[in-house]
Amino acid sequence: MEVKLAKTAGFCFGVKRAVEQVYEQIESGKKIYTFGPIIHNESVVSDLEKKGVTVIEDVETLKKIKEGSVVIRSHGVEKEIYDILTKQELECVDATCPFVKKIHRIVEKESEEGKQIIIIGNDAHPEVEGIKGWCRNKAIVVESVSQAENLSLPRHTKVCVVSQTTFNYNKFQELVEIISKKGYDINVVNTICNATEERQTEAAQIAAKADAMIVIGGTHSSNSRKLFEICSEKCENTFFIQTLDDLNMELPDSARLVGITAGASTPNNIIEEVQNYVRINF
Repeated sequence: MEVKLAKTAGFCFGVKRAVEQVYEQIESGKKIYTFGPIIHNESVVSDLEKKGVTVIEDVETLKKIKEGSVVIRSHGVEKEIYDILTKQELECVDATCPFVKKIHRIVEKESEEGKQIIIIGNDAHPEVEGIKGWCRNKAIVVESVSQAENLSLPRHTKVCVVSQTTFNYNKFQELVEIISKKGYDINVVNTICNATEERQTEAAQIAAKADAMIVIGGTHSSNSRKLFEICSEKCENTFFIQTLDDLNMELPDSARLVGITAGASTPNNIIEEVQNYVRINF
């Protein structure tokens, strides 16, 4: 049995940077908060909580904090959060992924020029919520073909299209094609990060050859869910797990290749544990 681990599996640059920043803050001895979970991985968030880091879940709680450092999560936040931190005179440690910060700058500039912002992504995802908070007008979020087809703006409307950094690249192209045919004055900026695109492409290639595919990621991780969707299309026996404890896999004797990939928020120790288990037991 061959076990093939994707080279792109695990922490991306933005996630690694954010997590490291929180651990550095812990060493300072100050009271540390994160606005929302720093990344979408329960084991990492749990470890940080054990070390005294408190997760702030809403604006009202943030307004009650009088001292300490607040770390902005890797997904980014709306402009309002920065304004509150300034007003509360709290130290702000900005761990927003640089690729997400780039989108904030784009939508702020384009919306100031009067363009309608269209975000390709999941409306409920914290990254998208943050992006919306930098638009000077109300952004439109499109996630599905039906939403793209039903989009109705006056012809020649000036539009700027951006994407959630972890969105499915092929689906992004499909939705942009639909929107582009509506006669708008459109500017499309592909803001899917390169790491996401590479991770999705590699996962699809491995899954196409594998007898079974394991995707490791947090239950709330958008990019991990996207990987699961992509792998499921290529490999019928695709399993989504958060840790080794979730793995319940049975394989026929004829199986020769098991592929493993992991979302951008998955620590290396979890990946290695799953990889070693599969090699020993199958």
